[in-house]
Amino acid sequence: MTVVGAVLTVILYLFLLVLIGRLILDYLKLYAESTSKQPWRPQGVVLLFAEPIWTITEPVLVRLRRIFKPLRLGNVSLDLSFMVLFLIVLILIRVVGALTT
Repeated sequence: MTVVGAVLTVILYLFLLVLIGRLILDYLKLYAESTSKQPWRPQGVVLLFAEPIWTITEPVLVRLRRIFKPLRLGNVSLDLSFMVLFLIVLILIRVVGALTT
């Protein structure tokens, strides 16, 4: 069980790193679109990192967005699905770690 738990923990940590990469890419997109007024499309080396990150995280986030609708605060919409997924992954890391020791 400890080997399976260790593998699951590593997978969850890697997914957490991918989520942090998604957060960075989302902020880059937000900044680029606010300065140029055009849709941001990653190119070159950034595309090599962005495509796998979006491919891994988007299916999970789409499912969570169906459950947790964006929170409207005036003219701003806050997407809660990313925060919920981040918390779920952190909790799963703790649970798997507790079960393997």
